[in-house]
Amino acid sequence: MSEQTGTARTSHGGAAPSHPLATSAGDAARSPSASRRRALTLGAGMATLGVAVGAGYLLYQPSHDRQLVYARISDAMKEVDRLHAASVQPLEPATAWTWSQTLEHCAQSIEFSLAGFPQPKSAVFQHTAGAAAFSLFAWRGRMSHDLAEPIPGAPALTAPIADASAALARLKAAVTAFELHPDPLHPHFAYGVLSRAQYEQAHAMHLANHLSAFDARISR
Repeated sequence: MSEQTGTARTSHGGAAPSHPLATSAGDAARSPSASRRRALTLGAGMATLGVAVGAGYLLYQPSHDRQLVYARISDAMKEVDRLHAASVQPLEPATAWTWSQTLEHCAQSIEFSLAGFPQPKSAVFQHTAGAAAFSLFAWRGRMSHDLAEPIPGAPALTAPIADASAALARLKAAVTAFELHPDPLHPHFAYGVLSRAQYEQAHAMHLANHLSAFDARISR
């Protein structure tokens, strides 16, 4: 046996073909590490999915969801303007809120990112389930959540009214304040600390999820 090559020599001096299952000492040493890395990667992925599902984030998929996708708030606001200018209607049972209540809720979310959320989740939640949920949402480009669930600790939404002009003005003011805000943003109540770019995406995805439950009324 050659110590340098690890292959057996035939009587004619040629190298015998290696058995397809044979491995060198180096391969044997590397295999457990590679297997362990694969196992850890798979385990981490399953854990991420598990905690996010456990938090109630991922499995909520209402019917009549248009599944809009926006990466920037400005793009989402174009759809807000389009719907507001038309005869907007909720796509039941996707949402239980009216158009004005939905705009008010989205405004609250942006306002709280500037002033602080009233009832944030625990740091443990934010670093596990919350962070995992945001990572998955950011990866797939859209979020999913209960469209009738208020922000924890937020003031109750205004009673349903037909005229949503005030709610629209509030949302636009919140967007402008977010764009001009120079200071670090407050941690998200569920996701935790986010960079400005991440917050931009978080707000855009939040708007997209809610806007997906509305559409312009079709005249007949």
